[in-house]
Amino acid sequence: MSLTDLIYAGSNAVAGLTEGAVNDAIEKYGEGHAVGYPDTAYFLPIIYAATGVKIKTLGDLPAAVGILKSLITNKEDLGDALNAGLATAVGAEIIEAIRYLDGDPYVNDAGIGFVADPIIRSLGVPLVTGDIPGIAVLLGESADPAALAAIVKDYQEKGLLTFMVGNIIEQALEAGVKMGLDYRVIPLGHEVTSVIHVVSVAIRAALIFGGIEPGKLAEFLTYTKERVPAFVNTFGELNEVIVSVGAGAIALGFPVIADVPVPEVPGALMTQADHAKTVEFSLEAREIKIKVTKIDVPVSVASAFEGERVRKDTMFAEFGGNKTECWELVTSGDPAEMEDHKITLIGPDIDDASFADADVVRLPLGIVVTVGGKAMQKDFETVLERRIHYFTNYIDGAMHVGQRNIAWIRLTKEAFEKGFRLKHIGEVLYAKMRSDFEKVVDKCEITIYTKAEDVKRLGEEMVKPIYAERDARMNALTDASVDEFYTCLLCQSFAPSHVCVVTPERLGLCGAVSWLDAKATKELDPLGPNQPIVKGEAVDERLGIWNSVNEVVNAASQGAVERVTLYSILEDPMTSCGCFECICGIMPEANGVIIVNREFSESSPVGMTFGELASMTGGGVQTPGFMGHGRFLIGSKKFMSAEGGLSRIVWMPKELKDDVAERLNKAVFEMTGIENFADMVCDETIATDSEAVLEFLETKNHPALAMDPIM
Repeated sequence: MSLTDLIYAGSNAVAGLTEGAVNDAIEKYGEGHAVGYPDTAYFLPIIYAATGVKIKTLGDLPAAVGILKSLITNKEDLGDALNAGLATAVGAEIIEAIRYLDGDPYVNDAGIGFVADPIIRSLGVPLVTGDIPGIAVLLGESADPAALAAIVKDYQEKGLLTFMVGNIIEQALEAGVKMGLDYRVIPLGHEVTSVIHVVSVAIRAALIFGGIEPGKLAEFLTYTKERVPAFVNTFGELNEVIVSVGAGAIALGFPVIADVPVPEVPGALMTQADHAKTVEFSLEAREIKIKVTKIDVPVSVASAFEGERVRKDTMFAEFGGNKTECWELVTSGDPAEMEDHKITLIGPDIDDASFADADVVRLPLGIVVTVGGKAMQKDFETVLERRIHYFTNYIDGAMHVGQRNIAWIRLTKEAFEKGFRLKHIGEVLYAKMRSDFEKVVDKCEITIYTKAEDVKRLGEEMVKPIYAERDARMNALTDASVDEFYTCLLCQSFAPSHVCVVTPERLGLCGAVSWLDAKATKELDPLGPNQPIVKGEAVDERLGIWNSVNEVVNAASQGAVERVTLYSILEDPMTSCGCFECICGIMPEANGVIIVNREFSESSPVGMTFGELASMTGGGVQTPGFMGHGRFLIGSKKFMSAEGGLSRIVWMPKELKDDVAERLNKAVFEMTGIENFADMVCDETIATDSEAVLEFLETKNHPALAMDPIM
């Protein structure tokens, strides 16, 4: 059979299965029965993106099946055949959605099935920063499980996000591959239709970040080809359905690399039978370039391990966590007096004989990273210091939580058995500081303290005074006290018209880029995403309007955004890309605003979930009345200050409220004299119904109720 014959055979088979499944479901449940996926604002995302049709009930599906069939022309033309591959994707999406009618079909499966919107949003930052340089989709069953495991681990160590479908899941697990979102190796399921869930991720990336209008299929295909760096590896023999699925991937711009002979299409469908060459071949096929820093430690070090959690039953050693003192500090030194790559441990290591009978090794810990360089500035110390958290979490077998003098580190038994010791934390920190900050760090020394008396003495005499000095400096930094703001264009790789304006009192809406971060990044990468905006005179200080800001935003958004205010939610608010931590929206009847964080999946008092609110706001568009932002902005005196600011907040999820309460209370008290303002803010444990929220606000005499009308 020719390639096109194989594709059509698979597409026609899936079309028949889809039509049968739809008819059976309607007969069983009725046309009015709801159908959809959990925790998404995009209905059946592929159908919604391709046609603009919102599939809500089983009665909506027969028309979708008609569209599916229309894509299968059976003509001997590769372009038409690739469209038939898209038909297979539509069919798989319908079949999988029907499987969800009786609850989660993956509850007893090693795979996770549908990938919820909040997970995609959480991946936005690492994708645009390059921490996740690409997406690998692995499918089938390998004739060589050991080689398969080596491929997956190689992708993992290179930081790729890897999705797996088929029996390769068990093959990889049995070979010791660590799986789960925390490890960026995600098993989707065993049925070939499960692969649709990664296609859905790509399509929703275009909806969430790209702001593409549903129904414009050609624009979605261009977006996935140019902005979603994915490819497919198949293992084992290919049947017609798998070939048709591959055709759908090719239509999205994702090359398919098989380990068995296939009818090759240069750059799109290729064979690489040598598993030792699969990774390099696949990365080259998708033009993914990866910078790998080799580090002399006995465990893997990669961003893929960043989410690893070390539980008590796997823990060998622990530092901090209210059990011992634990702090970390980055400070500047004179390069002339420094010895590069000097790593010193002062005190016992975790293999000290005194711990021979201990169930868990617990030590105090102090880490001092001294950096020196001609371009190094004092203001950069905090930027580098925050990276200790990420760099330590890159270690397979390490967990780092917190920062400064509330750091908490755990190491696993597995890492210890492989030979990992405290000096290796120093090796990782040295290598990453030198590679990631090479423009400002010419030399780096690491000193690790584990003697209780040293950790306590240095914490009091050296570390805390430096923290206090920095805090005073940061508190003095306001929008009015600086001459420059900065752009952040990181997310333009996914949201081309989005421009963040980062100021001392308004960090990037992803929560990851502060004004000092942007300033440091400008030094590290002079032509990079963070460029200075010379403020000049404000046109309107209340709204936060500067001509200089408008000019830069207009140019950086390619004319998509001509005017932006920094302090208003109603008048030309800043655009949002889609990876914001929180979204703020007006609740007119309360004369205030609600805030929902992306971890909260329930409905809010305005009748919408985070995903539904975010679907109106992301993609680089301005939506008056709604605003994406970072958690830390909740506590800034510039938070929608044009409309009355923080005192307008009437509802937040409890987890978010508890997280921001201290700085929120402090800021509101300083501005209004109101004490314990967070106690006046409603949350889901009190009420989510609009009337009940209002009753609560009235009992608390919430200040928003007495303010001028917000609209």
